[in-house]
Amino acid sequence: MFIIDSPSNNAYFNIASEEYLLEKFPEKNLLLLYINAPSIIVGKHQNTLAEINYEFVNKEGIKVVRRLSGGGTVYHDLNNLNFSFHSPLDKNNFLDFAVFTKPVVDLLQKMNIPAALKGRNDLEIEGKKFSGNAKLSKNGKMIQHGTILIDSEIEVLAKALKTNPLKYADKATKSIRARVTNLKPYLPKDIDTLKFKELFIKESLEKNPNAELYCLTEKDVLNIQKLADEKYSTWNWNYGNSPNYNFKNAIKFPAGFVELHINVKKGGEIEDLKIYGDFFSEKPLEEFEQLFKGKQHEINTIRKIITSINLEDYFGKIEVEEFLKLFY
Repeated sequence: MFIIDSPSNNAYFNIASEEYLLEKFPEKNLLLLYINAPSIIVGKHQNTLAEINYEFVNKEGIKVVRRLSGGGTVYHDLNNLNFSFHSPLDKNNFLDFAVFTKPVVDLLQKMNIPAALKGRNDLEIEGKKFSGNAKLSKNGKMIQHGTILIDSEIEVLAKALKTNPLKYADKATKSIRARVTNLKPYLPKDIDTLKFKELFIKESLEKNPNAELYCLTEKDVLNIQKLADEKYSTWNWNYGNSPNYNFKNAIKFPAGFVELHINVKKGGEIEDLKIYGDFFSEKPLEEFEQLFKGKQHEINTIRKIITSINLEDYFGKIEVEEFLKLFY
C-alpha cells in the first residue's frame, strides 16, 4: 500500500488528486491524506446551490468543489483532516463502511476515546458526529473517503451550509444537518491536526507491513494541477453539473416587491424565468424575462445581462448588486 501525504491545501487540487491516483494506480492500495483550506465539498448527485449559503461562501472566498462520490455536503478547513482509501473493488463490501473507518476508530480507541461507526457512514463520539464518509467505484477500483473534524470552525461550517430550503425544489439528495463535534475536547492537549495526521500515518505503517510512503512526483503534481484547472475548479463541474431544479426567491425593494421563479435544466441552463410583484415597469417585463433564457444560472453571467440594460426601465430604482441577490 502507498501512503500519500498531499503537499497542497487547495481543495481543487486535492479532490482532483483522488481521480488522478485512481487512474494512475489501477490495482494499487492507497491511502491519501490531505488538509484543505476553507472549502465546501458537495456530493456528485447534489444541487450545489441548494446546499450552500452562496452569499456567505462567495464573500468569504470559500472554494466549492464537487467530488466523484455520492453522499452529502461537507465543510473542510485547515483543522480538518481528510483520508481517502483506494482499493480493488469488491462488490460484496461496497456498502460496508466499517473496513476503512476502522483505522480511525482504532487510533482513537488507543487514546481511550470512545469513537464508533454509527448508522450507515458516520463516526461518532457520545452521539455526536465527527466524521462523514462516502464511496465511489470506477474502473474496478473503489474509493472510500472521509473527514475528521479535529478543531474545525463549527460556526463557519453552520453558516456556509445554511440556506433557505424554500428557495429550491429538486430531485437531488439533500444533506442531513447532523449534530457535529470536534475531536479536540477528547484528544490529548498536544495533538493538533498535523500531529493527528502524523499519528495516522504511523499507525497505518505499523498495521500494514507492506505499506510505504509515496511522494507525488513533479509530473504527478503537474498532471493533478491540470485536472484541477480543467475540471475541478470550473463552474460547469461544480455548479452546472447539478440536476434539474426550480428556484424561487423574493425581496422587498424600495421600488416594490419582486418575486423570481426560475426553471433550470441539468447543466445550469435557465429554461424559463418569470417575475412577479407590485413594482411599476416602464418597459414590457417579457422583454426582461427573455434575456435569461438559455443562459447559465451563474452570478457573473447574470450580472453581465443586468448591467447591459437599464434596470430602472423594468423595476424602478434598484441597485444592480441588490437585485442580484434575487438569483441566489
